Amino acid sequence: MNQTILLVEDEKEIADTLTYALASEQFNPLWVANGHDAMQALSAQAIALCVLDVGLPDANGFELLKSIRQSDTQNRQVPVIFLTARSEEIDRIVGLEIGADDYVCKPFSPREVVARVKVVLKRLERQPSEVEPAHPEFEHKETQRSILHAGVALDLTRAEYALMATFLAQPGRVFSRRQLIERIWSSNHPSDDRAIDTHIKTLRAKLKSLNPHKEFIVTHRGFGYSLEA
Repeated sequence: MNQTILLVEDEKEIADTLTYALASEQFNPLWVANGHDAMQALSAQAIALCVLDVGLPDANGFELLKSIRQSDTQNRQVPVIFLTARSEEIDRIVGLEIGADDYVCKPFSPREVVARVKVVLKRLERQPSEVEPAHPEFEHKETQRSILHAGVALDLTRAEYALMATFLAQPGRVFSRRQLIERIWSSNHPSDDRAIDTHIKTLRAKLKSLNPHKEFIVTHRGFGYSLEA
């Protein structure tokens, strides 16, 4: 069965070109023009991935993603790629911080968007990690895509989960920023080192709340990061 890609875009011309490009690659595109219809679609059927415009007539894409993540629908953890006319770094960082999987700035090629969709879906197929975690303070339930500390599940974004899964597979190993980008996204992902630094910062804050006196993630200046062994 073809995977359903939810396209949330209020500009019909853009939606038409993306719908055609997705269908040409054997996806099942489902187009809606606003946030309200997007939430209805997510609650009604299984969605493989959501391509979400930041500027919608009835909602801000960032706020809509927060609503999706907090919803009780079957698609609350659906991967999301943002489409936006805003190219400022702060907007890209905000999008990644709240749980987006990728970010494409307008104008763009429909083929590029489809390529990003394929990359995100392939990355999800590679998860969970084949290597069992070996850290005494954390429990990694791979089938549930959940990481626990003292029996309590951590509230992690998709990128934060991928980071922790990577660290837990090899505690003590130093991963460079580029290695982490390739583990979380792909080798041709446009994210730079600062995107990884942002995810590490938010992940550290969440881990700090577990134990304010312990630094779980260690910075190795000039090299990268590791999980305290």
